[in-house]
Amino acid sequence: MGFGVREFELALLHRMRDVNAEKVEETLGLLGASRAELREAHAHWTRLAHAPRAPKGAAALRRALGPPPHRGRRPAGSLTCDVLRWPLPTWPGLAYEALVGPGGELWNQWFVRPSGAAALTFADLVPWACVVGDVGASFPGAVQIDGPAPHHWTVDFRHDGETHRARFVYGLFQRLERAPSGPF
Repeated sequence: MGFGVREFELALLHRMRDVNAEKVEETLGLLGASRAELREAHAHWTRLAHAPRAPKGAAALRRALGPPPHRGRRPAGSLTCDVLRWPLPTWPGLAYEALVGPGGELWNQWFVRPSGAAALTFADLVPWACVVGDVGASFPGAVQIDGPAPHHWTVDFRHDGETHRARFVYGLFQRLERAPSGPF
């Protein structure tokens, strides 16, 4: 099995299944993919990540996705990182972004809105329709919290007097929950 865009999308879906299994099952049907293909793509990506001679970091992304259509630079504190972005067919209007440090190390990878954060209403919080940056820009005082697993993010924010928790995988919105009580 080669590892290209379809397999990469399936590997991402495997991780998203942890938080939004129903949406992943729906998408597998649209892609004509089986659960076995989903598991194999994840296992293949994991094997590549641990294989001594396989490319790592951004080089692994380039191998799977091809050359990034967007390349740029962004300051990050006192350093500057390279920004690489690829559109993925399953998530039109968004891009998969990799931030690469000065030494070539992969600092972050997640979905972004290439045109900049969208202004959302509470009703716009629909799975896979927005990214972390959209929620942060749309709900003043939103706070990012480490997620419970790799590539998971959580954003707590207030709306209509209640605290909500938006859960993301690879920066892509998955579901909304009531946040646990406590200071916000």
